[in-house]
Amino acid sequence: MPATPTDHATAADGLAVGGVTGFSTCDWPGELVATVFCQGCPWDCGYCHNPHLRAAGPGPVAWTEVLARLRTRIGLLDGVVFSGGEPTLQAKLPAAIRAVRDLGFRVGLHTAGPYPDRLAAVLDLVDWVGFDAKAPFDRYPEITGVPDSGLRARESLRRVLAAGIACEVRTTVHPALLDAGALTQLADELVALGVRDYAAQAFRPTGCRPDFVQAHAPLPLRLPSGLEGRFARFTVRG
Repeated sequence: MPATPTDHATAADGLAVGGVTGFSTCDWPGELVATVFCQGCPWDCGYCHNPHLRAAGPGPVAWTEVLARLRTRIGLLDGVVFSGGEPTLQAKLPAAIRAVRDLGFRVGLHTAGPYPDRLAAVLDLVDWVGFDAKAPFDRYPEITGVPDSGLRARESLRRVLAAGIACEVRTTVHPALLDAGALTQLADELVALGVRDYAAQAFRPTGCRPDFVQAHAPLPLRLPSGLEGRFARFTVRG
C-alpha cells in the first residue's frame, strides 16, 4: 500500500530540530521560505554561524511543532529549506522532506556534503541545493578539522551536479584562511566539475565561536580578478 501523508509525517517524528525560521528571503535566493535547522554536524568549521547545532542528539523543537507551524504558512511561502548543522546526518531527513512536500511546499537543502550516499538518497526529493564549498578539496581539513572531508565534499557535489538539480555553490571567504591562490584553485576545481552558479560570501563573526573570532578578526573581502567571469552566475555577499 502506498505511503500516505500521515505515514510520512509519523516516520519523520523525532527529527532533531534546533530551530525554525518562519520567513526567510536569504536561505533560498529568490524564494520566500521557512527554514528548518537540523541538529548535528560532523565537521568543526570555526566560522560556523550555528555552532550550537553541531552536537548531535535531540533538538529543542519537536517535529510535530514544525509541521504545525508550516501548516499555518501554506499559501504564504514558496518552500521550506532544511539547513543545519548538516541535515543529511539525520536518518529521518527523507521522511521529513516527504512530509513537507505533502503539505504542498517545494524543498531546498543546505549541505556541505559530508555524506555522499545519504545526500544522493534525497536528491530526487528536493528542488534546489545550496552547497557549501569550503576550500580547495585537498585543503578541507584545514577548515573542517576532519581528514578526507574534501574527498567526501567533492563526491557529494559531483552527485548534485549529475542530478541536474538547481544548485548554488557558495564559499565563506576569510582572507586569513583562503588567500587569492586558494580561491583561484577552488574556482578551477568547481569549473572543472561543471558549477555554473557560484557565490562568494564574506566571513561574519556573528554567532561564531569566541576563540575563532579572537584569532581571526574580520577583514575586507578580497577576491582574485577574473573570478566572476568563470561562472554563468556569480554573486558576492558582503
